[in-house]
Amino acid sequence: MATKRKDFTQIAFDVVQRATGETTAPTPSKKQESGRKGGLKGGASRAVVLTPEQRSDIARVAAQARWKKA
Repeated sequence: MATKRKDFTQIAFDVVQRATGETTAPTPSKKQESGRKGGLKGGASRAVVLTPEQRSDIARVAAQARWKKA
């Protein structure tokens, strides 16, 4: 979904409208809310089902990627 970029005057107009209460800030959609909720528990639940060897392998690959010369 492409969003139209606003120029400085449009942004300033939006700020003034919000400050004066003429309009309110957009609320997050259901999709955005559910995505954040899942992100809060994903890593912890994944760590529970992995064996220590699997966690070690994942950590090793991540460390190699961080230290890889570009």
